[in-house]
Amino acid sequence: MKKDSKRKKYQRLNKQLQGILGTTDNVKSRLATIEAILHHKMQYYFWTGVYMLRDGDLLVESYQGPVACQKLKKDVGVCWAAINQNKTLVIPNVEEFPGHIACNSATNSEIVVPLRNKEGEVIGCFDVDSRELESFDEVDAEELEKILDLVYSVPVNK
Repeated sequence: MKKDSKRKKYQRLNKQLQGILGTTDNVKSRLATIEAILHHKMQYYFWTGVYMLRDGDLLVESYQGPVACQKLKKDVGVCWAAINQNKTLVIPNVEEFPGHIACNSATNSEIVVPLRNKEGEVIGCFDVDSRELESFDEVDAEELEKILDLVYSVPVNK
């Protein structure tokens, strides 16, 4: 997908999500909705999910796609790297990432965005896998970060 058309699609989905997320302020509900919409609207998404930090472990919270790793080995893989580095990581080829955790052998590229609470502390990550190499770029990173900001910024409709 060309960068310009990809950005426009994310922006349309952002606007759609703003309307949907206003029905509740429940973080789990909002993340699950974001996950489902993106998974089904972005054709190159193969697996889309949320991992949350719980007592020092990184555990799957919810996801769309094939069965996921339930618990990710501490400080190994892309999800932990994104959390530990406190930044979004775009991995064009997962085979070239040291310590990549292969929950599904069909995954070839990945993007992971740290999730933050209202105070800005990292509480988990939003993880997307693709079957194709080099699926993700800076447009995905920028637009996913904006969409995930909606978790706390969209007011509840009264």
